[in-house]
Amino acid sequence: VDGLTKIQSSKKLDLKLGVSEQTENFKKMILTLSDDVRVILVKLADRLHNMRTLGSMELHKRLQIAYETIYIYAPLAHRLGLYKIKTELEDLHLKYTRNDVHKNIADKLSKTREERSRFVKEFISPIKKTIEEAGFTVKIFGRPKSIYSIWNKMNKQNVEFEKIYDLFAIRIVIESERREDEKSDCWRVYSLVTDFYQPNIDRLRDWI
Repeated sequence: VDGLTKIQSSKKLDLKLGVSEQTENFKKMILTLSDDVRVILVKLADRLHNMRTLGSMELHKRLQIAYETIYIYAPLAHRLGLYKIKTELEDLHLKYTRNDVHKNIADKLSKTREERSRFVKEFISPIKKTIEEAGFTVKIFGRPKSIYSIWNKMNKQNVEFEKIYDLFAIRIVIESERREDEKSDCWRVYSLVTDFYQPNIDRLRDWI
């Protein structure tokens, strides 16, 4: 309670001032004030709840909270490895600051959901079987890109939605018996994947 009270009574983000410097100082302050990580976790949960119910607030208050969220709380969630919370905070920020953009992307994703879901299943099926036959304990996840990350990519590349090719990602997680084997095991699995799918050298990035 003491930690949350200190954060609550701290200065609000003033969007007229230098945002990057302010937000860095604010994040450092939150981390410094909190000897107990639970303080930050409760604060993030509270902010997520606020963002989910933001529609009932006045416009200026919505914008204030939405910008605080994208500059401070989403990066904090990312730093703590809370990627699902980070993604939802980012998407909600976009919903309340650029609702037209958010709705447009959400509608387009919705129209292709079944097709993408079928594609992901077909993509995963042969590689999962082969990886398991090679002796690995494996989990393979297919997930769509978030609305915010798609919008970010559209902005950076200055392209329309239809020109974004990686609308979903496949994540392969394996267990290694020894820590020192992790890297070589990952490359073995990568090699098995390339037996089925040819890498596009122009777009290839090493996510291992």
